[in-house]
Amino acid sequence: MKTLVSPSLLSANFLDLRQEIDMINDSQADWLHMDIMDGSYVPNISFGFPVLNAVGAYCKKPLDVHYMIEHPERYIQHTADAGAMLMTVHQETCPHLHRTLQQIHAAGMKAGVALNPSTPLCMIEDVLTDLDLVLIMSVNPGFGGQKFIEHTIDKVQRLRKMLDAAHSHALIEVDGGVQAETAPRLVKAGVNVLVSGSYVFKSTDPKGTIAALKELKG
Repeated sequence: MKTLVSPSLLSANFLDLRQEIDMINDSQADWLHMDIMDGSYVPNISFGFPVLNAVGAYCKKPLDVHYMIEHPERYIQHTADAGAMLMTVHQETCPHLHRTLQQIHAAGMKAGVALNPSTPLCMIEDVLTDLDLVLIMSVNPGFGGQKFIEHTIDKVQRLRKMLDAAHSHALIEVDGGVQAETAPRLVKAGVNVLVSGSYVFKSTDPKGTIAALKELKG
């Protein structure tokens, strides 16, 4: 399977968001990753539905919406109405995870689950066949530009084996510290979707950087 690239809007220039979205539209990016934070589950606040709705109406790429918030189930229909293709929730915030995944699917979206660096893979063992995507956090959630956590490589390799054993078609996505040195190793370990923020948006040639990431093969 080809490597998918989902640039993270969190690292974009918010003073010129239209130009940033134009770049994404004209690039080889597959999706646009949108990190929504509430200042409670993570120690940061990013953006909410006014931005999500505006970007959804203008961006030509599928929206990959990642909720780093408490009670994400409250916003499933809002997210679908904004045009999201995929809604990812954190396992740590969903006591009734299976129900939440069902509700996301019922709203017409693909369903993903994110795991923090310290959350073991066994926490999603019983929903592997209900998932469209597993997002492995390779930094602690809340801020962009953090250093990649090396343990992520081993975690991805173990997750790939779990998904194969369960006959799950879920994609593996990684978010945090994805750049020239880490991206090839992640793809080789079994990652399908690379989320990259600063490495893409701060690049002197963002479209070229996206194209280079897409060329990586496992």
